[in-house]
Amino acid sequence: MKLHELRSPRGARKPRRRLGRGLGSGRGTTAGKGTKGQKARSGGGVPPYFEGGQLPLVKRLPYRRGFVNPNRVEYQPVNLDDLVAFEQGSVVGPDELVAAGLLDDRELVKILGDGELPHALTVRAHRFSKSARARIEAVGGQTEEIPHGHARRAP
Repeated sequence: MKLHELRSPRGARKPRRRLGRGLGSGRGTTAGKGTKGQKARSGGGVPPYFEGGQLPLVKRLPYRRGFVNPNRVEYQPVNLDDLVAFEQGSVVGPDELVAAGLLDDRELVKILGDGELPHALTVRAHRFSKSARARIEAVGGQTEEIPHGHARRAP
């Protein structure tokens, strides 16, 4: 047996029903569409969400409309106040923040400038706000941005 000789067993496939092929076929004249009306016409019918002219559900619930950006990247915010607990001169990155209980595992971090940082730290994160970067560097600390390549997206 060759590939071109393969076929379904007898009775596995029914022939399609040929509509509108004369009275003798049993499916002539109206071809099983009843008589007249929108649904009997070619291309006729209404979409599934049509409610007969009543204000559709999709318009009655405006909060369900809109657009969700599939490329949005979600960052977990960490304020400068949260970094006070770390010792002077230490390197603070996502792993250290998870160990300190400030983050859940595998999250993208953005450092925000809320609060004061009393001592110098080397802070590693995926993003920094301008004010956070300025305040960290003002006390003699360093900022290091971690490239992430959109590893984790918003759900």
